[in-house]
Amino acid sequence: QVHVVESGGGLVQAWGSLRLSCTDSGRPFSMYAMGWFRQSPGKEREFVAAIASISATTSTDAVKGRFTISRDNVKNTVYLQMNSLKPEDTAVYYCAADPYSDYYHLQTNEYDYWGQGTQVTVSS
Repeated sequence: QVHVVESGGGLVQAWGSLRLSCTDSGRPFSMYAMGWFRQSPGKEREFVAAIASISATTSTDAVKGRFTISRDNVKNTVYLQMNSLKPEDTAVYYCAADPYSDYYHLQTNEYDYWGQGTQVTVSS
């Protein structure tokens, strides 16, 4: 059973930084496709960044140059380093896993397992 858990959210001022972590305490996910999504009140969940098992990455244009997704297979953790945060980045951030694919996805319905989410609030 895949059990994804996010951590690292919080309150930060604009232009600050946060690093989100995503891990599975039960199974190694070095071969999984992993993604980060976010959802603001009243909006649909949207793609942020994704990483393949071979560590190829992609991200949405809104975060390019500011956010970086990476993975540490020894620690069984995927990270989302968020720099130069803006108030519009405020959202609940979710980690997603697809254990059946080694390449990344951009759509929510392509992931099978989701974490509970972690709140990121950026004040102006």
